[in-house]
Amino acid sequence: MQVCQVDHNTEGVGYNFPMHKLVILFHGASDPTLNPRWPQFLHQAEQMPGLRREAHCRVEQMLYGSQPVRLLHELYFDSLADLQAGMASPAGVAAGRLLQEISAGQFSLLIAEHRQDEAHNLRPSIK
Repeated sequence: MQVCQVDHNTEGVGYNFPMHKLVILFHGASDPTLNPRWPQFLHQAEQMPGLRREAHCRVEQMLYGSQPVRLLHELYFDSLADLQAGMASPAGVAAGRLLQEISAGQFSLLIAEHRQDEAHNLRPSIK
């Protein structure tokens, strides 16, 4: 497996470089993005210091699990310390309050180490 060495001072983050992400799993029947306060949540979350990337995924089909997930929202940081600092910042605290209001508590929060790579690095015969 190839591992990219990346300088933390650069804007680009290489493949298979460990990052940490805050994963928000929305449960329940209501769509939080239809809540009029959703844009306020996004604005606050996007102001968190250290935020590198954001991803938003709608679940099309639940194949297995005990609690249905409707939506995933992911906030990426360079390190666990950066993620924790972002959550503790005024913007992070405000985003957390809005998250509670928007979802009526029907969500799960996870912190995960994230690594990714391209298939051609995993299987060199793929171009």
